Amino acid sequence: MEQELTITGKPQTAEDAARQAALRKGGPIPRHIAIIMDGNGRWARERGEPRVVGHYEGVESVRDITETCAQIGVEYLTLYTFSVENWKRPLGEVNALMKLLLRTIRREHKTLHENNIRLQAIGDLSKLPRSARGALEEAIAATAGNTRLTLILALSYSGRWELVQAAQVLARRVQQGELTPEAIDEALVAQVLQTKGIPDPDLLIRTGGEYRVSNFLLWQLAYTEMVITERHWPAFRRGQLYEAVRAFQQRDRRFGRVEE
Repeated sequence: MEQELTITGKPQTAEDAARQAALRKGGPIPRHIAIIMDGNGRWARERGEPRVVGHYEGVESVRDITETCAQIGVEYLTLYTFSVENWKRPLGEVNALMKLLLRTIRREHKTLHENNIRLQAIGDLSKLPRSARGALEEAIAATAGNTRLTLILALSYSGRWELVQAAQVLARRVQQGELTPEAIDEALVAQVLQTKGIPDPDLLIRTGGEYRVSNFLLWQLAYTEMVITERHWPAFRRGQLYEAVRAFQQRDRRFGRVEE
């Protein structure tokens, strides 16, 4: 029997429900999935379209993947939305991306709230245009009490920038006599990162076929399983997410230990 979905508005087929049920029975569902959404421009170029068309289509993938993660029981979804390096792109493309960000947040934040999805953001948000930053802050505040899924947008984000910021915070605490250098351990470092209170990703998905982490969550990805797909982000939908989660379930996560 079909049931109504709540984010994309598309009906859930019996096949889709069955695949989700099989995943839940097949092994642990990643608590936290992080995604490097690569290939928007290449997807558009292959179709003879401007790069921005790929970015707009990529928003549809964001909606579908967010919905699917909520349905299968993922607790945190982090999307590498805009890196510090992306500011170096042509001005026209950057402006189009910022307009798309503003449009998407305004259009989607009510839907996120209605579906009990919490929105958060990490990165140097001060570099965002005032209108986009204001809309983002409003959406974050409106959804702060939601508990079904936490959707984290990495915006103007850099893993190295995050680590430098953390080092500066700890250095100031040492300088002010609040702690000693010897008191700094991994747990304390984690407490001063942008992702404080968020578990490290269990699964990293990178679309577009590139084999690098591109300055994304450098501390947090230490023991994360990776799935790389050649499929560009606008063509990555729930079927491909099911495959990535299934691949994760087949991994032997020993974290440096050996089986006895």
